[in-house]
Amino acid sequence: MRVGIVILPDQRWSVAEHRWRRAEEWGFDHAWTYDHLGWRDLVDGPWFDAVGTLTAAAMVTSRIRLGTLVASPNFRHPVHFARQITGLDDVSAGRVLLGLGSGGIGFDSAVLGGETLSPRRRVDRFAEFTELLDLLLREDRISWRGNYFAAVDARSNPGCVQAPRVPFVVAANGPRSLRLVARYGQGWVTTGLRDGDDDSLDAWWRSVADLSGRLDETLAAAGRDPATLDRYLSLDSAPVYSLSSTGYFTEAVGRAAELGFTDVVTHWPRESSWYAGDEGVLDEVATEVLPKLQQRA
Repeated sequence: MRVGIVILPDQRWSVAEHRWRRAEEWGFDHAWTYDHLGWRDLVDGPWFDAVGTLTAAAMVTSRIRLGTLVASPNFRHPVHFARQITGLDDVSAGRVLLGLGSGGIGFDSAVLGGETLSPRRRVDRFAEFTELLDLLLREDRISWRGNYFAAVDARSNPGCVQAPRVPFVVAANGPRSLRLVARYGQGWVTTGLRDGDDDSLDAWWRSVADLSGRLDETLAAAGRDPATLDRYLSLDSAPVYSLSSTGYFTEAVGRAAELGFTDVVTHWPRESSWYAGDEGVLDEVATEVLPKLQQRA
């Protein structure tokens, strides 16, 4: 089991740099940040861009993999974004993991003044975004047109350090997005599902198991070997914060492993609001739990 951590881009680099360095020193396998223009009740900031943050993180680390959790078409265009990702992959010497998702409603989808898309249209747009981004990162001189995006003789030279391109970790819970995982993903990430009628922890774990089963069916229908796909679980989408205690984190990692996940992701504790917790628990998990997981690998 590999373990990753999300470091929100909500601190100036004078504070954030220590966190990215520490994540690598502790032995986390991957570190992520959110790719939003603003997020939920943290929208008034401080808040920083994901690509700039990850570029800075690449400069102060040397081993840990770095990624977006997740980038979306809400404000990204594949042509420009491909250039940014190519640059980030170069600066990091091939350590980029590109988390991609369809994008929800909220600040990101409204701040540019565009229309609010239905869930179906958001997935339509995401399918175009993923297809074009895949082409741009694998090939040079791309001309392509869809309903939401277009490219006219777009250049991608010199291409990614990683071949044939940076790995896509595709966020998906619904059937159409799961098919995108099967077609384009080197990884799948899920948040599970929260049911308003039963918002218990057990119900969330049942949803995770159900989604994992649906992915198996989707891969089988596509003729894809499940062993070729990494599976990431965002632990903090559950009703309980994964770093609420060392014991709970250990239990959550064990349950994820039983369901066939190869990777789990937690969040750096914040003082309040989202992911509020004690950094002492993070320190304990990093120094006591991570080494044991690495020994079993």
